[in-house]
Amino acid sequence: MGSGSPATTPNARSLPPETLEARVDDLWERYADCDLCAYDCGVDRTAGRVGTCQVDDTAYVSTYFPHFGEEDCLRGHNGSGTIFLANCNMKCVFCQNFETSHEARGEPATPAEIAEMALELEARGCHNVNFVSPTHHSPHLVEAVRIATEAGLDLPIVWNCGGYERPEILERLEGIVDIYMPDVKWGEDAAAATYSKAPNYWSNVTDSLREMHRQVGDLRLDDTGLATGGLLVRHLVMPNHVESAQRVLEFLADEISTKTFVDVMAQYQPYYKAAEAEFYEEINRPITADEYAAVVDHARDVGLERLYLDRSMLAER
Repeated sequence: MGSGSPATTPNARSLPPETLEARVDDLWERYADCDLCAYDCGVDRTAGRVGTCQVDDTAYVSTYFPHFGEEDCLRGHNGSGTIFLANCNMKCVFCQNFETSHEARGEPATPAEIAEMALELEARGCHNVNFVSPTHHSPHLVEAVRIATEAGLDLPIVWNCGGYERPEILERLEGIVDIYMPDVKWGEDAAAATYSKAPNYWSNVTDSLREMHRQVGDLRLDDTGLATGGLLVRHLVMPNHVESAQRVLEFLADEISTKTFVDVMAQYQPYYKAAEAEFYEEINRPITADEYAAVVDHARDVGLERLYLDRSMLAER
């Protein structure tokens, strides 16, 4: 079992300029035969072809603002500086942000423009820069962080993803990303393929979690309770999939760290295509209080010590 945190400091973007430049160049080159995420499409996005994410090598930003709906350790008093990227490298049939993630509602943005967004959010008092659905736009975002850091950005960088990453690409983010926040959706491949169109999800997400934790360790908080670095895992409990959730929690406790910060989320609703009972009857309802409690009880049983819970759902039991 992994434990502890590496000897990193908040805002660990202290890479030599030539190293950071090499990382940026490497990521840009990968657009030509795209392998930025676990789909490994291999398409030439520089030639206008689109991958599973449905975009070429142009980054699109849906919106950016101080977000007060994130975990307490991210939102603080002034909000998490959230930048929503359009499209996604997963295709969850229950996506609550499908207009952005599936229908490409966003405006094209260069790395310099994304850097300006980050600096604006810092000026507004946000506690971090939170890239949502970042994986398929890794080159733009790493270059944006380089530009913003040179201009004085001094906030933790949050990589808010679906967990369907490639460890080889995550390695390029070491020293750039401070807080990894994967939403680990499934503990088994069949459901991931059916409901998120993500083949081999479990093997990919477990390898990715190991690499994330190797880089940043357990979540660290400052004296005010704000996250400065580390791994924060989200898991959305799904109807009829308690065992899948339990497997995720067992993996985190046994293979990552019992001190992993885990947000066990209860807010599932059958958004988007999940409302079509004919095709997705198994997930065409909210979860029950008993389902949620069973998952939380299991998290405690396997020894996870840092749980962020929906107390109102537990009170309904």
